[in-house]
Amino acid sequence: MLKLCGFAMSNYYNKVKFALLEKGVDFEEELVWTDRSPELLARSPLGKVPFFETDHGHLCESQVMMDYIEQVYPQKPLIPADPYQAAKVRELITFMELHLELVARELYPEAFFGGKVSDEIKERTLKLLKRNVKGFAKLAKFSPYVAGSEFTMADCAGMVHLPLVSMASKTIYGEDVLADLPTRDYVKMLGERPAAQRVNADRKANVEMMKNISK
Repeated sequence: MLKLCGFAMSNYYNKVKFALLEKGVDFEEELVWTDRSPELLARSPLGKVPFFETDHGHLCESQVMMDYIEQVYPQKPLIPADPYQAAKVRELITFMELHLELVARELYPEAFFGGKVSDEIKERTLKLLKRNVKGFAKLAKFSPYVAGSEFTMADCAGMVHLPLVSMASKTIYGEDVLADLPTRDYVKMLGERPAAQRVNADRKANVEMMKNISK
């Protein structure tokens, strides 16, 4: 059986898990923390999560994993059949991950983990986020889903990435860089889906587990 390895605090882990649940794929989960141990590096080359254990071997990188399950489990497709529309869905995923979440990630040490981010990084990150959000607004449909009228793989990414961008920017700058977009209502809508409810419940449980471990 397909095994999803990682931990539920990871937005990239949850992106893949959301897709698996939406598609009705039978899978197992294995709690794996990130480290540089030889054992983990033998399964994930950079010691990162998430990764899959399949009958054929390991797979890492969340979007590779998403494309794999889309091909192996074609039921309830999350990518349109039309090549252009399929590319537009992947375009949105790439944009959210490279130009929003990865940029906002610079703020996470201070926004979420009690660390400190330099004023230089904060200034540069805010400039990039404001520019990139304008670009995202040109691509996102929110009608009602991020790529249009149908739920797609892009929504699996949107549900887990966009709230982090909002929370991090609001914590650091006192403003949500996504405030001019309907992201709050969009995420709330997605959160009503049974698969999303399970993802969110498991994420909260994982957060509590981490708190207990750190005591």
